[in-house]
Amino acid sequence: MGLKAYPVIDLAATGDNIRRLRMARGLTVRDLQSYFGFAEPRAIYKWQKGETLPTVDNLYALGALFEVSLEQILVPVAGDPDIVCEQQAETCCSHCFLTGCSGSVSYTHLTLPTT
Repeated sequence: MGLKAYPVIDLAATGDNIRRLRMARGLTVRDLQSYFGFAEPRAIYKWQKGETLPTVDNLYALGALFEVSLEQILVPVAGDPDIVCEQQAETCCSHCFLTGCSGSVSYTHLTLPTT
């Protein structure tokens, strides 16, 4: 079974896109802060700088606010799919997307707190 390359989101380009969409609608960071009910605008600045991504529910809310689909907010990494797979293999906790594993999955890499 041939698998597609694992999609990876370009944080910096997505952040630029969030900023562009916000500005195109005449909204300020403070407007978004109020919309989300955040005590501080720090999260929005982190999104725009590409330091973090909004949570799925916040992405959904941004799409509704900006009147665009999630695909119009998120920007995939452009380039060699093999490089994307190598990068994802280092950061992903599941290799099933890359190898198409079946059956049981081992969770021996997790560290659980002891009581």
